[in-house]
Parts: sequence; C-alpha cells; structure tokens
Amino acid sequence: MTTPQTQLPAGHPALAAADPELAALVGAEERLQADTLRLIPSENYVSAAVLEASGTVLQNKYSEGYPGRRYYEGQQVIDQVETLAIERAKALFGVAHANVQPYSGSPANLAAYLAFAKPGDTVMGMALPMGGHLTHGWGVSATGSWFRGVQYGVRRDTGLIDYDQVRDLALAERPEVIFCGGTALPRTIDFAAFGEIAREAGAVLVADIAHIAGLVAGGAHPSPVGHVDVISTTTHKTLRGPRGAMLMSTEEHARALDKAVFPGLQGGPHNQTTAAIAVALREASLPSFRDYAHAVVANAKALADALLARGFDLVSGGTDNHLILMDLTPRGVPGKTAAKALDRAGIVVNHNTVPFDPRKPFDPSGVRIGTPSLTSRGLTPAHMDQVADWIDRAVTAAAAEDEDALATIRAEVADLMAAHPAPGLPA
Repeated sequence: MTTPQTQLPAGHPALAAADPELAALVGAEERLQADTLRLIPSENYVSAAVLEASGTVLQNKYSEGYPGRRYYEGQQVIDQVETLAIERAKALFGVAHANVQPYSGSPANLAAYLAFAKPGDTVMGMALPMGGHLTHGWGVSATGSWFRGVQYGVRRDTGLIDYDQVRDLALAERPEVIFCGGTALPRTIDFAAFGEIAREAGAVLVADIAHIAGLVAGGAHPSPVGHVDVISTTTHKTLRGPRGAMLMSTEEHARALDKAVFPGLQGGPHNQTTAAIAVALREASLPSFRDYAHAVVANAKALADALLARGFDLVSGGTDNHLILMDLTPRGVPGKTAAKALDRAGIVVNHNTVPFDPRKPFDPSGVRIGTPSLTSRGLTPAHMDQVADWIDRAVTAAAAEDEDALATIRAEVADLMAAHPAPGLPA
C-alpha cells in the first residue's frame, strides 16, 4: 500500500569500474539509508523507476526554452518528456499552468519574486525562527537583501499562525508578494484565509507547499488551488520524486512565471530530472499514493501522541500533517546535542529552532521529525510507540552521555529496518 516500486539491481558496475572510491561511498550511503530510521521530514525514498529516469541519456541534451520554443535543435523527444511532466502536474494538482524547470525550491521561489516584485519592494512571509523558509524574505537570504522583508509568526500561547496579525501586517505594509507555507509548520495552513488577506492587501499570494505537496496530491491536506495565485513546490519530500521543483499558477500569471524561470534565472533545464518528475507525478496519481499520503499523516499523529504520553513538549501540541516539532528545553538537552545522539542511535533527525527560541539557530532548543520516509518503508501507527520509545531513551541517554544505551537502540533500529526494506535501495 505504501511502498513504490522497490529494488534496483545490486551494485553499480560501471561506476565501480570507473571510480571505485566514489562507488564505495555510494554503497556506504545505501547501507546507511537502509539501516537507519530516517525521520527528517524533508527526506524520503524514491522508487526505482524515479532513480532510473534520473540517470537516463536525457542527461546528454541541452534544451534552453520551452516545448516548441527551443534555442537548440534535436528536441523532438525532449519536448514530449517535458510536456508529459507539465500535463501530469496540471492534472494532479488541478491547475491551469505548470512549469517543471526550476532546479530546486529556492530557485522556484526566486522566480516568483522576479515575476512579481522589483528590488526594494516589500515582501512578506513567515519568520524563519517561527517555521518559515529562508527564501520567504529572511535577512540572511538573497530575498531579504534584495527586498524589504516583513515577517509574521505564531502565537506564543498556541504555536499557531495568528491570522489577525497576518492581516494587520499585510494591510500596514502592503507587500507586493506574500508567501504562505514553511519548513517547520506542524498544522494545517488555511489557504482561504491567506487568500482573503492577500486580495485585501493587493498582493500576489504564493503558497510554498514544498513540504506538503504529496499530502495535497493525495488528499491528506487541503489544496491551495482556488485561493492563491501561485504555487511553489519541490518535487521530493512528501511528493516522493527527484530533487527538483515546480511552479504552478492561474493562466493569468503563466507568462510572467515562465519568463522569470527562463531566461530570468536559468539556462537549460535538467532533462533527466524532468523525466523523473514525470514518473513521480504518475506514481502520485495512483490510488496507492493516496493511501500513502493518508498513512503519512496517520503515522505522524500516532507518533505525536506517543511522544506526548512520554512527556515531550510538542510545538502547537501535536500535528496535522507529516511533521512534528519538539522543544527539548524541559528535558534539559539542547536540540543539536539530542540530534547527534539520535544519529548515533540510528535515528536521523535535524536540530531546529522552535518559536521564540532563546538559543542560537545553529544550537537551538528543538528537534524536527517527520514520517514520510518511515511510511515509505511500510511502517504503520502500530510501530509509532516503539519509535517514540527509542526517541525517549536516546534523549535520556544524551543527557546522561550513555553511549552504550545509544548503541543498544541502534541495534534495535537496524533489526526493524531489516524487516522493512527501503524503496529504491539494492536488496
């Protein structure tokens, strides 16, 4: 139900012959991904089909422009590949226009700014420490240098977006572009509320659904379509595709976005990635993917409940999606310390700021976890109590500097992972 096409032929003979050192590193990464419990919410396992498409001879073609409007000849096949990806994106998300060429999420967001704002204009997004993304106008990003970024956040008492504050800020600052979405938001985004605010403020509204695109495609999170002007997303994470991105929009904004991507920001698209995106979009259109998306959320809710039962402090009190943000302050263990200890225990997470965090971003109070990868391996809510137990034991071991306890957990994790092979990895 939850796993895409699974296995590749063992080994990489051509790579091993040409570059044994690099082949050995690839093999080491394969074993690491197979043996560990991956809880980083932005990571996933792609199918063997997506991996194969990513490594085809489409790599050899240069294709500046768009289907039917290229600057190089010999595009008879490439045009069909890109058109296939475009049409599948439009059908899956129910949009009028899709551009599948952005190299990744940050360039996609930059294209949205280029399309609708000028240097020095005011732009608005969620503050990075509150769960937003660097490219939503945060100061250390180019978007915070080229534009005047203003940020909204969450309520201190609930950890939820304060839509009244968002509206007041938008009407006071009158931004050209508003971003909604983020990288550490465990709750449902009210796209309709953002849409009303953007229309009142006269702003172009961009929904950054990079984290939840697979949930939206699978019907496990409300869609922004009909409420926003532009949708930006990566094609990996919950969508379970290659490392790429897409921009989708109403027909009104299609030309501006296409011009911003090419020639505004990029040259030739990565055709092998476009092909892998097409494969992932086809997989996401199948009933089994809808089951997967709902299973991701069910696992996250079960894991959150199990962590709450063990006394963990979760931002906003839980989750509605694939992501859980834990504040480890009550446990007396900094997020970075906990993340490194969990890694030694075979549980891969990332340290993360929490709202109103008194600690610095590189050594924050929180840990961010998610369920896309473990769901791809076929784990169910019945496994989440065990996962929460391992997290609890590992955090306790981190506080006590008990390496033996972490080694014990790692062995237990490896046993469970062996029983649930990862999609796309060699047998």
